[in-house]
Amino acid sequence: MDQDRIEGVTRYAVVGDPVAHSQSPRIHTLFAEQTGEELIYTKQRVTVDEFTQFVGSFFAENGGGLNVTLPHKETAFELADGHSRRSKLARAANTLWLGDDGSLQADNTDGAGLVHDLSINNRITLTNRKLLVLGAGGAARGALASLVECGLSSITVLNRTLARATALKADFAAVYPINVQDFTSARLSPHDIIINATSMSLSGYIPPLDPDLLSDHCCCYDMMYSPKPTAFMDWAKRHGAGKVFDGIGMLVEQAAESFFVWRGVRPETADVIATLQRVSA
Repeated sequence: MDQDRIEGVTRYAVVGDPVAHSQSPRIHTLFAEQTGEELIYTKQRVTVDEFTQFVGSFFAENGGGLNVTLPHKETAFELADGHSRRSKLARAANTLWLGDDGSLQADNTDGAGLVHDLSINNRITLTNRKLLVLGAGGAARGALASLVECGLSSITVLNRTLARATALKADFAAVYPINVQDFTSARLSPHDIIINATSMSLSGYIPPLDPDLLSDHCCCYDMMYSPKPTAFMDWAKRHGAGKVFDGIGMLVEQAAESFFVWRGVRPETADVIATLQRVSA
Protein backbone atom coordinates (compact mmCIF):
# COMPACT_ATOMS: atom_id res chain seq x y z
CA MET A 1 0.00 0.00 0.00
CA ASP A 2 1.30 3.48 -0.90
CA GLN A 3 2.27 5.04 2.42
CA ASP A 4 0.87 8.49 1.64
CA ARG A 5 -2.53 6.95 0.82
CA ILE A 6 -3.16 5.14 4.13
CA GLU A 7 -6.79 5.76 4.95
CA GLY A 8 -7.49 7.92 7.99
CA VAL A 9 -3.93 9.24 8.44
CA THR A 10 -3.45 12.93 7.72
CA ARG A 11 -0.85 13.72 5.07
CA TYR A 12 1.66 16.57 5.17
CA ALA A 13 4.53 17.45 2.84
CA VAL A 14 7.30 19.88 2.10
CA VAL A 15 7.35 21.26 -1.46
CA GLY A 16 10.21 22.97 -3.24
CA ASP A 17 12.65 22.80 -6.11
CA PRO A 18 15.13 21.38 -5.24
CA VAL A 19 13.82 19.40 -2.30
CA ALA A 20 15.75 16.10 -2.33
CA HIS A 21 18.06 17.35 0.42
CA SER A 22 15.18 18.27 2.75
CA GLN A 23 15.25 16.90 6.29
CA SER A 24 11.66 17.96 6.98
CA PRO A 25 10.15 14.45 6.68
CA ARG A 26 12.63 13.12 9.24
CA ILE A 27 11.95 16.07 11.59
CA HIS A 28 8.17 15.80 11.49
CA THR A 29 8.31 12.02 11.87
CA LEU A 30 10.40 12.50 15.01
CA PHE A 31 7.94 15.11 16.26
CA ALA A 32 5.04 12.71 15.64
CA GLU A 33 6.78 9.88 17.51
CA GLN A 34 7.58 12.20 20.41
CA THR A 35 4.06 13.63 20.76
CA GLY A 36 2.03 10.55 19.84
CA GLU A 37 0.48 12.31 16.84
CA GLU A 38 -0.32 10.08 13.85
CA LEU A 39 0.59 11.56 10.47
CA ILE A 40 2.47 10.97 7.23
CA TYR A 41 4.97 13.54 5.98
CA THR A 42 6.70 13.38 2.59
CA LYS A 43 8.70 15.65 0.29
CA GLN A 44 7.62 16.66 -3.19
CA ARG A 45 9.70 18.31 -5.88
CA VAL A 46 7.36 20.84 -7.50
CA THR A 47 8.45 23.30 -10.18
CA VAL A 48 7.32 26.90 -10.40
CA ASP A 49 4.90 26.03 -13.21
CA GLU A 50 3.38 23.16 -11.22
CA PHE A 51 3.08 24.80 -7.83
CA THR A 52 -0.40 26.35 -7.95
CA GLN A 53 -2.00 23.19 -9.34
CA PHE A 54 -0.15 21.01 -6.83
CA VAL A 55 -1.40 23.03 -3.85
CA GLY A 56 -4.98 22.85 -5.09
CA SER A 57 -4.81 19.10 -5.68
CA PHE A 58 -3.10 18.37 -2.37
CA PHE A 59 -5.79 20.02 -0.28
CA ALA A 60 -8.60 18.76 -2.52
CA GLU A 61 -7.39 15.26 -1.61
CA ASN A 62 -7.63 16.00 2.16
CA GLY A 63 -4.02 17.01 2.71
CA GLY A 64 -3.44 18.38 6.20
CA GLY A 65 -0.72 20.93 5.57
CA LEU A 66 2.22 21.96 3.44
CA ASN A 67 5.61 23.37 4.26
CA VAL A 68 6.85 25.53 1.42
CA THR A 69 10.50 26.12 0.61
CA LEU A 70 12.44 27.82 -2.19
CA PRO A 71 11.38 29.07 -4.67
CA HIS A 72 7.66 29.06 -3.78
CA LYS A 73 7.27 31.10 -0.58
CA GLU A 74 6.03 34.30 -2.17
CA THR A 75 3.64 32.43 -4.48
CA ALA A 76 2.30 30.50 -1.48
CA PHE A 77 1.47 33.80 0.20
CA GLU A 78 -0.33 35.06 -2.89
CA LEU A 79 -2.41 31.87 -3.18
CA ALA A 80 -3.71 32.02 0.39
CA ASP A 81 -7.07 33.47 1.42
CA GLY A 82 -6.02 34.24 4.99
CA HIS A 83 -2.66 35.27 6.43
CA SER A 84 -1.00 35.45 9.84
CA ARG A 85 0.48 38.77 10.92
CA ARG A 86 4.03 37.57 10.31
CA SER A 87 3.25 36.23 6.85
CA LYS A 88 1.58 39.53 5.96
CA LEU A 89 4.70 41.42 6.98
CA ALA A 90 6.97 39.02 5.10
CA ARG A 91 4.63 38.77 2.11
CA ALA A 92 5.85 35.17 1.99
CA ALA A 93 4.59 31.92 3.50
CA ASN A 94 6.22 28.62 4.43
CA THR A 95 3.18 26.99 6.07
CA LEU A 96 -0.20 26.30 4.44
CA TRP A 97 -3.36 24.60 5.70
CA LEU A 98 -7.13 24.76 5.30
CA GLY A 99 -9.22 26.73 7.76
CA ASP A 100 -12.47 25.40 9.21
CA ASP A 101 -14.34 27.11 6.37
CA GLY A 102 -12.15 25.50 3.71
CA SER A 103 -10.14 28.64 3.00
CA LEU A 104 -6.40 28.37 2.37
CA GLN A 105 -4.48 29.81 5.33
CA ALA A 106 -0.84 30.92 5.38
CA ASP A 107 1.74 31.50 8.08
CA ASN A 108 5.47 32.13 8.08
CA THR A 109 7.36 30.34 10.84
CA ASP A 110 10.87 30.98 9.46
CA GLY A 111 11.59 34.09 11.49
CA ALA A 112 10.39 32.59 14.75
CA GLY A 113 12.55 29.52 14.12
CA LEU A 114 15.62 31.60 13.29
CA VAL A 115 15.28 33.88 16.31
CA HIS A 116 14.79 30.91 18.64
CA ASP A 117 17.84 29.13 17.24
CA LEU A 118 20.04 32.21 17.46
CA SER A 119 18.96 33.54 20.83
CA ILE A 120 17.99 30.39 22.77
CA ASN A 121 19.89 27.47 21.24
CA ASN A 122 23.09 29.37 20.40
CA ARG A 123 22.87 32.21 22.93
CA ILE A 124 23.50 35.00 20.43
CA THR A 125 22.49 38.42 21.73
CA LEU A 126 20.35 40.29 19.23
CA THR A 127 19.51 43.43 21.17
CA ASN A 128 21.57 46.47 20.10
CA ARG A 129 23.45 44.47 17.48
CA LYS A 130 24.10 45.44 13.84
CA LEU A 131 22.57 42.89 11.45
CA LEU A 132 23.40 42.31 7.80
CA VAL A 133 21.09 40.05 5.72
CA LEU A 134 22.20 38.68 2.34
CA GLY A 135 19.27 38.35 -0.04
CA ALA A 136 15.85 39.95 -0.36
CA GLY A 137 13.66 37.01 -1.39
CA GLY A 138 11.07 35.03 0.49
CA ALA A 139 13.58 33.52 2.93
CA ALA A 140 14.92 36.93 3.91
CA ARG A 141 11.42 38.36 4.27
CA GLY A 142 10.35 35.51 6.52
CA ALA A 143 13.37 35.94 8.75
CA LEU A 144 12.96 39.71 8.97
CA ALA A 145 9.31 39.43 9.99
CA SER A 146 10.55 38.31 13.41
CA LEU A 147 14.02 39.91 13.49
CA VAL A 148 12.54 43.42 13.33
CA GLU A 149 11.05 42.80 16.79
CA CYS A 150 14.37 41.86 18.45
CA GLY A 151 15.74 45.31 19.32
CA LEU A 152 18.57 45.27 16.76
CA SER A 153 20.39 48.59 16.44
CA SER A 154 20.36 48.42 12.63
CA ILE A 155 19.34 46.08 9.81
CA THR A 156 20.90 46.21 6.35
CA VAL A 157 19.88 44.04 3.40
CA LEU A 158 22.29 43.33 0.55
CA ASN A 159 20.84 41.93 -2.66
CA ARG A 160 21.96 41.34 -6.24
CA THR A 161 19.26 43.66 -7.59
CA LEU A 162 18.64 46.87 -5.70
CA ALA A 163 15.02 47.09 -6.91
CA ARG A 164 14.00 43.94 -5.06
CA ALA A 165 15.72 45.09 -1.88
CA THR A 166 14.03 48.48 -2.18
CA ALA A 167 10.63 46.78 -2.46
CA LEU A 168 11.40 44.85 0.74
CA LYS A 169 12.38 48.09 2.47
CA ALA A 170 9.08 49.66 1.50
CA ASP A 171 7.07 46.71 2.80
CA PHE A 172 8.80 46.90 6.19
CA ALA A 173 8.92 50.70 6.43
CA ALA A 174 6.04 50.93 8.90
CA VAL A 175 7.77 48.66 11.42
CA TYR A 176 11.53 49.12 10.88
CA PRO A 177 13.82 51.39 8.82
CA ILE A 178 15.82 48.77 6.90
CA ASN A 179 18.86 49.94 4.94
CA VAL A 180 19.36 48.39 1.49
CA GLN A 181 22.26 48.18 -0.96
CA ASP A 182 23.33 45.95 -3.84
CA PHE A 183 26.32 43.65 -3.66
CA THR A 184 28.50 45.44 -6.18
CA SER A 185 28.28 48.96 -4.74
CA ALA A 186 27.97 48.18 -1.03
CA ARG A 187 30.08 50.30 1.30
CA LEU A 188 29.44 49.08 4.82
CA SER A 189 31.05 49.12 8.25
CA PRO A 190 31.55 45.91 10.28
CA HIS A 191 28.45 44.04 11.47
CA ASP A 192 27.85 41.90 14.53
CA ILE A 193 25.62 39.33 12.81
CA ILE A 194 25.54 38.33 9.13
CA ILE A 195 22.76 36.03 7.91
CA ASN A 196 22.84 34.40 4.49
CA ALA A 197 19.25 34.16 3.27
CA THR A 198 20.16 33.15 -0.29
CA SER A 199 20.54 29.61 -1.62
CA MET A 200 23.71 30.46 -3.57
CA SER A 201 26.12 28.91 -1.10
CA LEU A 202 24.57 25.47 -1.64
CA SER A 203 25.96 25.70 -5.18
CA GLY A 204 29.40 26.67 -3.92
CA TYR A 205 28.93 30.35 -4.73
CA ILE A 206 28.75 33.44 -2.58
CA PRO A 207 28.33 37.05 -3.68
CA PRO A 208 31.33 39.41 -3.54
CA LEU A 209 31.68 40.14 0.17
CA ASP A 210 34.27 42.33 1.84
CA PRO A 211 35.86 40.59 4.85
CA ASP A 212 35.76 43.95 6.61
CA LEU A 213 32.02 43.37 7.02
CA LEU A 214 32.86 41.09 9.96
CA SER A 215 33.21 42.67 13.38
CA ASP A 216 35.75 41.22 15.82
CA HIS A 217 33.22 38.76 17.25
CA CYS A 218 30.86 38.47 14.30
CA CYS A 219 28.30 35.66 14.19
CA CYS A 220 27.71 34.31 10.67
CA TYR A 221 24.58 32.23 10.11
CA ASP A 222 23.62 30.44 6.90
CA MET A 223 19.89 29.75 6.71
CA MET A 224 20.72 26.91 4.32
CA TYR A 225 22.14 23.58 5.43
CA SER A 226 24.00 20.68 3.86
CA PRO A 227 26.10 17.70 5.00
CA LYS A 228 29.24 19.81 4.48
CA PRO A 229 29.80 23.44 5.50
CA THR A 230 28.28 25.77 2.93
CA ALA A 231 30.36 28.17 0.84
CA PHE A 232 29.20 31.04 3.04
CA MET A 233 30.26 29.20 6.19
CA ASP A 234 33.67 28.48 4.66
CA TRP A 235 34.06 32.17 3.78
CA ALA A 236 33.11 33.21 7.32
CA LYS A 237 35.58 30.79 8.93
CA ARG A 238 38.42 31.83 6.59
CA HIS A 239 37.96 35.45 7.53
CA GLY A 240 37.79 34.97 11.26
CA ALA A 241 34.11 35.03 12.20
CA GLY A 242 33.68 34.44 15.91
CA LYS A 243 30.81 31.96 15.53
CA VAL A 244 29.50 30.17 12.42
CA PHE A 245 26.25 28.21 12.20
CA ASP A 246 24.20 26.51 9.51
CA GLY A 247 20.40 26.42 9.37
CA ILE A 248 19.76 23.00 10.94
CA GLY A 249 18.58 24.52 14.21
CA MET A 250 16.38 27.01 12.42
CA LEU A 251 14.93 24.23 10.28
CA VAL A 252 13.90 22.25 13.34
CA GLU A 253 12.55 25.29 15.19
CA GLN A 254 10.44 26.55 12.29
CA ALA A 255 9.17 22.99 11.78
CA ALA A 256 8.13 22.84 15.44
CA GLU A 257 6.19 26.07 14.96
CA SER A 258 4.46 24.65 11.86
CA PHE A 259 3.68 21.42 13.73
CA PHE A 260 2.02 23.50 16.46
CA VAL A 261 0.00 25.49 13.90
CA TRP A 262 -1.27 22.27 12.32
CA ARG A 263 -1.67 19.96 15.30
CA GLY A 264 -1.98 22.24 18.34
CA VAL A 265 0.92 20.43 20.02
CA ARG A 266 4.37 21.95 20.49
CA PRO A 267 7.18 19.39 20.28
CA GLU A 268 10.53 19.59 22.05
CA THR A 269 13.38 20.41 19.68
CA ALA A 270 16.71 19.83 21.42
CA ASP A 271 16.92 16.06 20.85
CA VAL A 272 15.74 16.43 17.24
CA ILE A 273 18.44 19.02 16.51
CA ALA A 274 21.05 16.76 18.09
CA THR A 275 19.86 13.81 15.99
CA LEU A 276 20.15 15.76 12.75
CA GLN A 277 23.56 17.10 13.70
CA ARG A 278 24.82 13.56 14.37
CA VAL A 279 23.51 12.39 11.00
CA SER A 280 25.17 15.34 9.22
CA ALA A 281 28.50 14.94 11.02
